[in-house]
Amino acid sequence: MAAQTAKLEDVADKSFDYVIVGGGTAGLCLAARLTEDPSISVVVLESGDANLNDPALLRPASYGAHFGNENYDWAFKTTAQVHCKGNQFLWQRGKGLGGSSAINFLCWTKPPADEIDDWERLGNPGWNWENYDKFSKRTEKFVYPTPEIQAKHNLKLSDWRCGSEGTLLTAFPAKIPAAELDLQQTLIKLGIPVAEAPLDGSPQGVYFAPNTLDPKTATRTYATTAFYLPNASRSNLNILVRAHASKLITSKSLGGSVTASGVQFFYGKKECVVKAKKEVLLCAGALKSPQILELSGIGSQSLLQRLRIPSEIDLPGVGENIQEHVFTGITFELKDDASFETLDILRDPKVATEHLELHAAGKGEGLFNMGIIGFAFASLNLLSDSASSIHHAAQILYSQKGQPKNAVEEGIKEQWKIQVERLEKGGPGCELISFPGFLSYPNPPQEGKKYISVLVAMNHFFSRGTIHSISKDAKIDPAFDPHYFEEEIDLKTFIESVKFVRNKVANTAPFKNLIVQEVNPGPAVESDEQIGDWLKKYMTTTYHTAGSCSMLPREKGGVVDPRLKVYGTSNVRVVDMSIVPLHFAAHTQATAYAIAEQAADIIQGKL
Repeated sequence: MAAQTAKLEDVADKSFDYVIVGGGTAGLCLAARLTEDPSISVVVLESGDANLNDPALLRPASYGAHFGNENYDWAFKTTAQVHCKGNQFLWQRGKGLGGSSAINFLCWTKPPADEIDDWERLGNPGWNWENYDKFSKRTEKFVYPTPEIQAKHNLKLSDWRCGSEGTLLTAFPAKIPAAELDLQQTLIKLGIPVAEAPLDGSPQGVYFAPNTLDPKTATRTYATTAFYLPNASRSNLNILVRAHASKLITSKSLGGSVTASGVQFFYGKKECVVKAKKEVLLCAGALKSPQILELSGIGSQSLLQRLRIPSEIDLPGVGENIQEHVFTGITFELKDDASFETLDILRDPKVATEHLELHAAGKGEGLFNMGIIGFAFASLNLLSDSASSIHHAAQILYSQKGQPKNAVEEGIKEQWKIQVERLEKGGPGCELISFPGFLSYPNPPQEGKKYISVLVAMNHFFSRGTIHSISKDAKIDPAFDPHYFEEEIDLKTFIESVKFVRNKVANTAPFKNLIVQEVNPGPAVESDEQIGDWLKKYMTTTYHTAGSCSMLPREKGGVVDPRLKVYGTSNVRVVDMSIVPLHFAAHTQATAYAIAEQAADIIQGKL
């Protein structure tokens, strides 16, 4: 029987042990773990639709096809960015069960071990690489390719230690273009080493990464397929979709602690309430969890006063310490005799239909079986001769920063100290990703041509942004302000990384033997200033926003403690990427699951 989500009458005015706000990556994982105990009841409120068994989601290599589609994407937008000439940027996020795991680019990467250990250094006992590794492996089940495939694509996996018992399948895609190996060999020739243990705490260097997919069916695996559908028959697991949470229902004890008795939500135009017997768990993501707290009277007292929201807890860290990853695409036209196909041919509707049929046949043929697998994580020292001067200037700047004016600044100053240490020891804040097609701006692709793009991503930004409510109305998005390039080192590092690809990668064999010319940014963009202006207009988010409900000591701008409990509350926790106190060099999907897995053990008293 097909999985059925709950009806409104199953949830409204009913009581459950745990109310989870957000049925995304972390929310569904957490719900599955908690309901392993049949005596525990859980309800998940998801503001999007179920989108179950939807081919548009399950089909790999449909990169960006969901963006702008209101069935799948919230299509958030930042405020005008002061340091980007007033430009605004789209922040696409998954709308529906599975959240962004349903529309992401399927990348499965993990951070350096020491960058997770930094969370513990910042005042969070138990949040270290040892636990991260354990909980991440609980989620995943890596399917090793055959020895023949490993030899063909130079996949050296004998030393990999991946999860083998989880429900989220990860694997290499069926089709891997020859250009992937050519680019990898070029980067190695330019001095970037092979990563020692890419999924085991040491990703510095070049490697091929698996995707979140089922190699037997060549379909996406995500939170819905891994954590909801296998458990949909549990009577103690209830999922209500199209339920837009607006605020927590709270009361304050004589001692001043706030307790949440439920969650108010909208179902269409109807205002409803669901009751929590034990706890309310916010899993609405880094963009929305802080808004729900603020609308519930938990946040900066001055902000709440401006919005005429009664203050329950003065917690100025809510919506602060926003950290982002961004990327830009550098695209090259391939020679006409390139021996491999790229995603470019799918722009032809007739060809796209043919490849849809190939994918549906389930034999691993067609471009919808292609994935994004080529990665390089490196320090700027490996990419630019200017790295030492850029880093030295940053070391001086951050050592001379004035006395923090408040708790949030106190916490950021401590983070910056760690970030400077990362510069000194060669932390892999710069990332290069191979994309088998055209992904860049502003010059468009030409009909009949094939392209390859090298994506340059930034992972260790010093700039800190904010996400704050602008209205009491929960249906009005908060102001998303990442403060892009507020700290000069971010722009300088980005520019140097772009120059590495344009000046070195493009002129080194075997990669240079594949290409005809650079299309974007193109010959009109030459100087550092011009590259900077191009980035300020055409870069984009890597969809990895973190930090808006940081897990830090309260006196350092923290919002949640190491048990993920919101300061000043007795039973409200946050379980999503917003709790990350300091960002790391990896894509965030694996980490969102790891946070949920660890949270489940904390809530159940196992940790």
